[in-house]
Amino acid sequence: MVDLRSQYDAIKEDINRGIQNVLDTATYVKGGKVKEFQQHLEEYLGVKHVIPVGNGTDALQISLMALGLKPGDEVITPTFTFAATAEVVALLGLTPVLVDVEPDYFSISIQALENAITPKTKAIVPVHLYGQNANMDEIMAIAHKHHLYVVEDACQSIGAKYTFNDGSVGRSGCMGHIGCTSFFPSKNLGCYGDGGALFTNDDDLAAKIRAIANHGMSVRYHHDIIGVNSRLDSIQAAVLDVKLQHLDQYIQNRKNAAQFYDEALKNHPNIILPARNPKSEHTYHQYTIRLVGVNRDLVQARLAEKNIPAMIYYPIPLHLQKAYQDVRYRKGDFPVAEQLAQTVLSLPMHTELTEEQLHYITDNLLQILDSVK
Repeated sequence: MVDLRSQYDAIKEDINRGIQNVLDTATYVKGGKVKEFQQHLEEYLGVKHVIPVGNGTDALQISLMALGLKPGDEVITPTFTFAATAEVVALLGLTPVLVDVEPDYFSISIQALENAITPKTKAIVPVHLYGQNANMDEIMAIAHKHHLYVVEDACQSIGAKYTFNDGSVGRSGCMGHIGCTSFFPSKNLGCYGDGGALFTNDDDLAAKIRAIANHGMSVRYHHDIIGVNSRLDSIQAAVLDVKLQHLDQYIQNRKNAAQFYDEALKNHPNIILPARNPKSEHTYHQYTIRLVGVNRDLVQARLAEKNIPAMIYYPIPLHLQKAYQDVRYRKGDFPVAEQLAQTVLSLPMHTELTEEQLHYITDNLLQILDSVK
């Protein structure tokens, strides 16, 4: 699904030099390389504050802690996403309110969002799934109307631009009150271990986030608030600082691969190609098709026999997961998410895909679809 070795080979000298610099200076935690990467990412995104942390899940948890939400406060998030989005809500004693998603862009349903708001609602966590922004015009308007916080889960969408109705352009994770991202190795901007970051243009929130991520300290050994221990180490920052210089090209490579897939797979009766939100750039963390009128799991197994990895993100919506079972939800409540869980299939997508590989993937997929009907 991701060819990290080939990507490394292309930037090996710069990566090794950056890591060696950290080893030479022996500043493994909170070193200068972390600050350099932070500043470079702030410039790239055009956001005032980037706060690096240990991973994307920590980023989501810290964001909710920084907002000062209380147990019982409701946080609305889509049911079709990775568990971390709702996991952190539950861990903090808040109430996750799950809603359905749009059938085209897989992002949070605006109508479902509006219907889910109650006097206890305090925040919305839209997920920019697979690398494409949710409908932020509508989300921000709803948040403003109801005085709600918006925490963007941009763990799959770093770099994706969004054009608002007034013509202004925002970056994924930098449009709400707080944005969160992950630097897991498979991400478009990934390190060689775990890592994450929070984004905000609010000075006060930034100061609180930094304190929370550092055991609640703004001044050493002065613990003013309850915090956690979450930080990006210097070696990962060195890797990310090199890869950030290539991020736009990485995104373009993914777009090129997506265009190939589109052309090769168009008009097939069993394939629904991924829809593009005209207001959002798609950075293709995943290229996710839907298979209809055919056994999706069998197709996946046949692809595996050809050494073609194809993944299902995500096979069980959160409201049907054992950990999130709730009397408020039952099977059938979120039909779009449930249908997507049965039909989505993500094809290999990374920066090093060659035309030969793309031909091999698509040719075999089409042959398999014809053979399993």
